[in-house]
Amino acid sequence: MKLILSELVHLLTKKQERNVRILLKLSLYIFILVTIYSVLFHFLMLYEGRDFSWITGYYWTLTVMSTLGFGDITFHTDLGKLFSIIVLLSGVVLLLTVLPFTFIQFFYLPWVDAQAKARAPRELPEGTRDHIVLTSHDPVSMNLAEKLRQYQHDYVIVVEDAHKALELQDRNLKVAVGHLGNPRTYEQLKVDQAALVVANIDDMMNTNIAITVREVCDTVPIVANAEIEDSIDILELSGCSRVYQFTKILGESLARRVLGTSTKANVIGCIEDLLIAEAPAMRTSLVGKTLLQSNLRETVGVNVVGLWERGRFITPTADTVIHTTTVLLLAGTLDQLSTYDHQFGQGVCPLAPVLILGGGRVGQAAGQVLQERHIDYRIIEKDESVHGDPEHTIYGSAADIHTLTKAGIKEAPAVIITTHDDATNIYLSIYCRKLCPDIQIICRANLEQNISKLHTAGADLVMSYASMAADTVLNLLNPGELFMLAEGLNIFRVAVPSSFVGKTLAESQLSRETGLNLIGIHDQDTTHTNPGPDFEFSESNELILIGDMDAENRFFRLYSGMEKIRASEFKEGQSCQVN
Repeated sequence: MKLILSELVHLLTKKQERNVRILLKLSLYIFILVTIYSVLFHFLMLYEGRDFSWITGYYWTLTVMSTLGFGDITFHTDLGKLFSIIVLLSGVVLLLTVLPFTFIQFFYLPWVDAQAKARAPRELPEGTRDHIVLTSHDPVSMNLAEKLRQYQHDYVIVVEDAHKALELQDRNLKVAVGHLGNPRTYEQLKVDQAALVVANIDDMMNTNIAITVREVCDTVPIVANAEIEDSIDILELSGCSRVYQFTKILGESLARRVLGTSTKANVIGCIEDLLIAEAPAMRTSLVGKTLLQSNLRETVGVNVVGLWERGRFITPTADTVIHTTTVLLLAGTLDQLSTYDHQFGQGVCPLAPVLILGGGRVGQAAGQVLQERHIDYRIIEKDESVHGDPEHTIYGSAADIHTLTKAGIKEAPAVIITTHDDATNIYLSIYCRKLCPDIQIICRANLEQNISKLHTAGADLVMSYASMAADTVLNLLNPGELFMLAEGLNIFRVAVPSSFVGKTLAESQLSRETGLNLIGIHDQDTTHTNPGPDFEFSESNELILIGDMDAENRFFRLYSGMEKIRASEFKEGQSCQVN
């Protein structure tokens, strides 16, 4: 009974008036047809010499049209039998085909659709606060939602389509249905109590979102992505607190990972006085030695916190052997890295420019960083409508051997693949690795599931657009909690576990138990870089750790109750560059 009542209520709503009119018109047409057949039945029976009531005529017509055909009333003449066939066929078409499908199309399916939409929430519970409002469900927002859930931040994804909302809800994502341009949506999502609003659609829609949110709340921080540089001012004027160009940030990050032009330490980030750098081992006296034999900590003072081997991150041990393809991940002060450069670093004059495959916003940003580092480069772009610096741009297909040869692929120290299509990036990684087995391949990934494929295809280093953008937003929410060195490799900061207090670093067995490396210890206003095995922990210590996601998760499982803490802001690249 409850189901029938809910259907009737839905049928009588204003949105269903058109459907009701269609059903009524069809029902009236069928009633008129049944009446005509009943009248003809009456006269044909009189023709055969039999007399039936008008009610019997309706009874016979409905039993024949519905194919029940009880057989208690039949015609004896051919004319009557022909009439019976006509009534039967029209009943099959109208009662058994047209009417059911019309009922399903204009009544039942809209009702089911309304019931499904009712399942998707449209507002957050009273008392919700310090949550993050995500206004899109693109790969960046999906990656950010996953990290927010991992770090126990409350969030909600605003979706305009109820069916898409239910699909995301089935994937255990927290969603709400609402129109992005309606202030009522943000009122229902308690935006005045939110910690952050993220607008990541297109420049015009992001502007609309910012203006709409500001109608509801003047104080909530709004972060937006700008596709073009001209939109930055407009987005800021519309009310955005911070505006980023994620594609530009990605291009700059990719370019800073070029190593083939020198064996010196290439600084890629820093926290306070602690610098993080990458240094290729090729053409140095370190090749063939173990980390213990290299004696880097004792002679130089730097700590080898990781190694890259053809795109694979390796947690170092004393017995780890350094190969020509090894890239050392170093942590140290400016003086320590300068000492390393003096002892092992040497400039290498490349015979050909660095190649950038793809001349879009990511490729152009990568080229600008290389130019600032006085590294020659060539951008290969297939679309001639994309205007670039004529001196550094070659138009043609990156899959064409003649174009690559013209650009200098055989002598190039590195190639940066920046297209927005992962399938193309996989194809180009395989092709470049086949042409030049020793070239450094740095690649962009758009979807998380393709990162491992790009490494398998030959990429030495892969940076995910979604992860990079998500980490940028996450660091704005909690400054200093997280810094992504590469996909899946992070630096983070935590308070010292209580079980470590009074123990030395060697006694804690931190690296053995978790796979993380300790690169610094912050104590009040002092940061101890690369502490030795005899360093004794105290309650006031804060640990700066580096490792991949598995090691990070292992740490928080072993030391339950630990939380990341805010630290001084991590900086990347140029602002930390060693001069």
